[in-house]
Amino acid sequence: MPFYAQHIKAARLHLQKNDPVMKRVIKLVGPFHAKTKRDRFGTLVNSIISQQISVAAARTINARLLEATRELGGSPKLMPEGILKFDIEGLRELGVSRQKASYVRDLAEKVRSGAVQLDALPRQTDDVVIETLIQVKGIGLWTAQMFLMFSLGRLDIFPYDDLGIKKAICLHYQLGDLPEKSIMLEIAAPWRPYATVACWYLWQSLDLEEE
Repeated sequence: MPFYAQHIKAARLHLQKNDPVMKRVIKLVGPFHAKTKRDRFGTLVNSIISQQISVAAARTINARLLEATRELGGSPKLMPEGILKFDIEGLRELGVSRQKASYVRDLAEKVRSGAVQLDALPRQTDDVVIETLIQVKGIGLWTAQMFLMFSLGRLDIFPYDDLGIKKAICLHYQLGDLPEKSIMLEIAAPWRPYATVACWYLWQSLDLEEE
């Protein structure tokens, strides 16, 4: 589902009321403008390819992959059938590493077989979505959490292992070191049930620090 304006308004009011630090961060960053991604399969493929490489490199590889599947008469967007037309070596020729090529093919095979039913995920709980996605090689908890946040629009996801969130919390809550999980959960408690929105603001605040 998309991020509905009324939900984001309620989230901002909740965060501003319950956490003075978040109130300052929201004022610093400004309006919430994240959008959900409706192409669920393509989003997961892109997430796998993007791991541990630069944004620019990932964008280039994803564009090559999409163009290659289109040239084979496939869909205008990435689909399992298009991916599976390429073996590991074929994907490597497009710039995908051998390991990631095996991950992408595993995703495509599981979606095509029905082992992973992406269309059913919006009706599932957060835990079930995570359990479903981590069946796929190359998809871990963090990737599943990003999918919940920015593909399914879940409003209360807190990726406490995310380095950016740790850095932002360390900065804005004036901690000396990157916080442990227990401290992260304690700080995030007042954000519930809108942890996703709080995290988006924290990520955006880091971008402002780098400017």
